[in-house]
Amino acid sequence: MYIGCHLTIAGGYKKAAELALSVGANVFQFFSRNPRGSSSKELDIHDVSEMKKILKDNEFGPLLAHAPYILNLASYKENTYGLGKRILKEDYEKMNKISIPYFTFHPGNHVGKGSEYGVTRIADALNEIITGNETTILLLETMSGKGTEVGHTFEEIRGIMDRINHDELVGVCLDTCHVYSAGLDIVNDLDGVLEKFDDIIGMEKLKAIHLNDSMMEFDSRKDRHAKIGEGTIGLEAIKNIINHPSLKDLPFYLETPNELDGYKKEIETLKGIRE
Repeated sequence: MYIGCHLTIAGGYKKAAELALSVGANVFQFFSRNPRGSSSKELDIHDVSEMKKILKDNEFGPLLAHAPYILNLASYKENTYGLGKRILKEDYEKMNKISIPYFTFHPGNHVGKGSEYGVTRIADALNEIITGNETTILLLETMSGKGTEVGHTFEEIRGIMDRINHDELVGVCLDTCHVYSAGLDIVNDLDGVLEKFDDIIGMEKLKAIHLNDSMMEFDSRKDRHAKIGEGTIGLEAIKNIINHPSLKDLPFYLETPNELDGYKKEIETLKGIRE
């Protein structure tokens, strides 16, 4: 079972890998740069090499980078759109350079222009960014549907993928809190939700899972993560998710409201209910 959490790389990649080990993780997620800004540090290749040694020695699964929240590839505002494309392109090149397998991002908000506009806008941006020579796979994250978010339905995600020239380099990161808030009942009908995903997108495109409970009720369209077993999704449904035949071999990344000790306890809990 590949299970881990979100960790900061402010202290370096090697330090992040050491922190992952300290909480019992064998994968982890990190922001590609400041999550709420545009600042970015220069790569320290020696530090990356030290991290990779730890990952290899401890049989880690695939790492997941996460783009900053300020990106909006669905925006009609050229300054916002241009900034988003520049940051994603820079960070995508960086993640490829250091061989990070997966890089996820929030698709964007159409801000009143309509879903079709947002879908096309996002796809156009990705076609500018992806050359076809990369190895890192960009993952569209499933969203909760708050405001004018694009990506809260499987149809919207499929719509983006259908417009991508190099769709072999695009996949999906499914967020359990988000899909539940978007009205996909993974508590009472997990099989049905996954069948729908397979019919519309294809299970082969599902590469990673953000494993989060939810503070909000089903179909709330609100994005509020809860600790595992303390939200409206609940531990029994989480158990079903991590043991489902279609999901159990995927990497799971916690984004719950925790410090390191909390992540360690959650990882222990999840390992304990793994069948």
